Amino acid sequence: MSKAVTIAEAFCHILFHIIFEILMRMLEEQCVFPLPEPQDLFQASQMKFEDFQKDLRKLKKDLKACEVEAGKVYQVSSKEHMQPFKENMEQFIIQAKIDQEAEETSLTETHKCFLETTAYFFMKPKIGEKEVSPNVFFSIWHEFSSDFKDFWKKENKLILQERVKEAEEVCRQKKGKSLYKIKPRHDSGIKAKISMKT
Repeated sequence: MSKAVTIAEAFCHILFHIIFEILMRMLEEQCVFPLPEPQDLFQASQMKFEDFQKDLRKLKKDLKACEVEAGKVYQVSSKEHMQPFKENMEQFIIQAKIDQEAEETSLTETHKCFLETTAYFFMKPKIGEKEVSPNVFFSIWHEFSSDFKDFWKKENKLILQERVKEAEEVCRQKKGKSLYKIKPRHDSGIKAKISMKT
């Protein structure tokens, strides 16, 4: 009987570890934090649309200066030394203008979406400001996301502990019941038949 109990204990021990590993994987897969990370929201709160607009204006000005300098090089260069510089610079300037315009369009659309989002949440600009700033908007969400993440981690820890307790209970119940039934041996051979006749 002790051998069967030892086998049952070993089986329960292995079963417990398998269940524990499965629960850990399930918890990791199912419990992805559903909100933006607090750090990402904090970084968003530090951005200013005015800074991006200023950078794009500077980029446009630098691109114009580059085009003017390239024109000066074309004027002073002989035809035999002009290529492939002229062709490469013209391609570069054309592509740079396309990219710069795309960035301006993207910034304008992003700014518009941001203002629509602040209006959706009924946020009003501070006194003296014409619109809600990313700092004001994302600071609130940063605090919310930070608090939510703390509670979320605690809740996930409790869920994991409950699942581990359930697995331990299943293992305890299995341990209490013998997994193998040992039946007494019944002699059924010739020797048993002979001994029964005598």
